[in-house]
Amino acid sequence: MTFPTRPRSSTAHGAAYVDAGEGEPVVLVHGVGLRLEAWAPQIESLAATQRVIAVDLPGHGASSPIGQGSGLAAFVDWFVAALDDLDLDSVNVAGHSMGALIAGGCAVMAPERVRRVALLNAVHRRDHAASSAVRARAAEIAAGKLDPIAPLLRWFGNDCEASEPYRLVKAWLAAVDIEAYATAYGAFAEGDVLYADFWPQVTCPALFLTGELDPNSTPQMTLDLAAASPHGEACIIADHRHMVNMTAPDEVTAALRHWLTRKV
Repeated sequence: MTFPTRPRSSTAHGAAYVDAGEGEPVVLVHGVGLRLEAWAPQIESLAATQRVIAVDLPGHGASSPIGQGSGLAAFVDWFVAALDDLDLDSVNVAGHSMGALIAGGCAVMAPERVRRVALLNAVHRRDHAASSAVRARAAEIAAGKLDPIAPLLRWFGNDCEASEPYRLVKAWLAAVDIEAYATAYGAFAEGDVLYADFWPQVTCPALFLTGELDPNSTPQMTLDLAAASPHGEACIIADHRHMVNMTAPDEVTAALRHWLTRKV
């Protein structure tokens, strides 16, 4: 599987994106420190039957930054503005990690804009230890102490250094704008509870997917989200971790294809 760099367009609000294929639209949102190319396998496959729009998070890839210190709600507003700029009234939204929090926030706050929602490797109601750890990392990053290698073991596990996904993610983390990363990570650290109480009100078809071995976006979180959503389905990819859309692209794409067939 290759992960090509893709030429981008830009919305009026400065969101960089790629737009491929024709059909019912699906919008893909990546996680902190990454780029829209993290969705390359899904863009390539889904564009055969769907209109696929993948966006760079603010300050990532070629997108303009958001206000420093912005919380998750501001990222959700940014995403809705990007949909407005693209004249997308009603879409399928899939997000990974921080992108999952944005997708979920959009389904809660602007349900009329979301036909279906998919959260990949989402965090949900971290326990005290996990919450303390992620907030400590956010504080260190905000102080300029960014170690671009630190997430890789959590995201990939051991013995993955030679893989193409590992190499790409390592390069993206090393190149990310520190202020944009700090803002996004701060929102991510606080975002697991912001919309957590609202999932019983999300009535669209919802997919919740994670890797069996993801230590932070755990299988239990995924099961809890699916149970809280009236039309939620859970999918756990065996033997994979946080970057499952890159390390198990065929399984993830198959799950997304099934999700896109579910009746609205």
